[in-house]
Amino acid sequence: MDPIEIIKKYYNPQSLAFIILVNHSYKVAEKALKIAEKLEVDSQFIYEASMLHDIGIFMTNTPKFDCHGSHPYIAHGYLGRELLEKEGFPRHALVCERHTGVGITKEEIIKKNLPLPHRDMVPTTLEEKIIAYADKFFSKESDGSVRVRTVDEIIKDLSRYGEDKVKIFKEWIELFEGTAL
Repeated sequence: MDPIEIIKKYYNPQSLAFIILVNHSYKVAEKALKIAEKLEVDSQFIYEASMLHDIGIFMTNTPKFDCHGSHPYIAHGYLGRELLEKEGFPRHALVCERHTGVGITKEEIIKKNLPLPHRDMVPTTLEEKIIAYADKFFSKESDGSVRVRTVDEIIKDLSRYGEDKVKIFKEWIELFEGTAL
């Protein structure tokens, strides 16, 4: 499977949205594959799923990323899941849905009245966790560049959603980097 060919089905390769998506996804894949070298995981899957984890952004109303759909940005995960399931990639589809933050529980979706289906969207496999973790380190920029985020920036951002989110991220740091915070 060639993830770029799948992306090209939904994005014009000349568009800013394509450039933003692919540049970000390459950085996520690079970091995820570096982590995968130290663990017994499916590296090919990690590469493919890293490249496709944000495929649903074009369906969101996010003009700064050249995305002019009708959904809020938070919906890009489950929209990407639906798209990749139709493409015949159910395992990759779950990465799309489960990579946001350190995961979103059904309870949070209901409590915060988020515009998402009422189900857990939390990474469960080691591969899903690696990709969600790597994703936190790279911000998409509206000019197509990718900004590297520090651990402190990520923790500050996650703390807005609760200390339980920070705790999960710190556990991932220990698991994937071998260092505790």
